[in-house]
Amino acid sequence: MKIGTCIRGQHLLADLKNAIATGFDTVELYFNETLGGINFKELSTQIKEVTGYSGVTVSGIGLYCNPLQSTQAEKELEYCIENAHLLGVDFVGTFAGALKEKSVEEAVPVFKKVFTRLAKLAEYNGVRIGIENAHMYGHWYSATCNIGFCPRAWEIMFNEVVSDSLGLEWEPSHQAEQLIDPVRQLEQWMPKVFHVHGKDAHIDYEHIKKYGIWFGGSYCKHRFPGMGDTKWQEIIQILNQNGYKGDITIEGYHDPVYCGDRENDGQKMSLLYLRNCCKDVSGD
Repeated sequence: MKIGTCIRGQHLLADLKNAIATGFDTVELYFNETLGGINFKELSTQIKEVTGYSGVTVSGIGLYCNPLQSTQAEKELEYCIENAHLLGVDFVGTFAGALKEKSVEEAVPVFKKVFTRLAKLAEYNGVRIGIENAHMYGHWYSATCNIGFCPRAWEIMFNEVVSDSLGLEWEPSHQAEQLIDPVRQLEQWMPKVFHVHGKDAHIDYEHIKKYGIWFGGSYCKHRFPGMGDTKWQEIIQILNQNGYKGDITIEGYHDPVYCGDRENDGQKMSLLYLRNCCKDVSGD
């Protein structure tokens, strides 16, 4: 299985050069809220100039925005879907959107309207849309920009928009944060998993015993894979057994220890850890 990393929209080419030097196999283009006017045809040429004969490829485009409340975000998602082929990819990751400070249920009719159209556009263009499962500091009764953060929401979403082109960009950290077992969840939801983000979490259960999960500070630290509680060998085994053909793309810039000047150290250690997990699973 290939291991990749997210390269940030405002630092794409610099991050790409670093990803190649570090030894990653793939990269996902990672944009927060907006593409910032980037032209994919021009970007494709620039990426090819940087990658050269390295063998590093683009595994997907991530535009993490709120298409339920922003017309610009919806238009930019359309652009990603219609032009993904310019970058040689068939996957676009995003958020399900939300109505700010409204419940998940209140947002569902708008989600259905917007994503029915986006899913049809994706089907026409041979593209898969994956909903990333970050809660973005929202919850069931008051969301921020993504209702697609938990299994109950997924059940509702995929019932409202039935399409083989709409699925999940799954990562275990935000599920562990909800005290969900990521391994059991992955086993159930594999048919809808289009892409996997590599981000881990450490849960402070002693803090939970004292304060619970609603008050008293943070009980969850998001970490690089291998530095949290996630059983990555089991995750990789499930992916392999179910014929997953994609990569695991490390989502950096969240670790409280390996951050700033130590970010690249964390990326390197996580890459080595995940590669070793893949070897252990395959028996190589």
